[in-house]
Amino acid sequence: MPRRKPERTPPEALANETRCGLCQREVQHTSRHHLVPREEGGRHGPTVELCQPCHSTVHLLLTNRDLARRYNTVESLRSAEELQKYLYWVRRSRVERISNRRARR
Repeated sequence: MPRRKPERTPPEALANETRCGLCQREVQHTSRHHLVPREEGGRHGPTVELCQPCHSTVHLLLTNRDLARRYNTVESLRSAEELQKYLYWVRRSRVERISNRRARR
């Protein structure tokens, strides 16, 4: 049985990559994160594009109240002590997707 060659990313897909606002990695997909959560009054406030691993981890480790009061800018979110170990790990990995861990609280 012949071995399959690994699939390469087509050049047009590389052009679609975007940068995560938190970890600063080049990723395929991002989602909009409200810096002040909608339920805390930030429905029309500032947003940032985050990769799925960062977005899930932010909501896993920080409450909406903390996000609204203490981490309502990208700079303050990057410097959050609760996220430092995660950011150290994710900046050195190629992970594009992690399982939704919010239910494990």
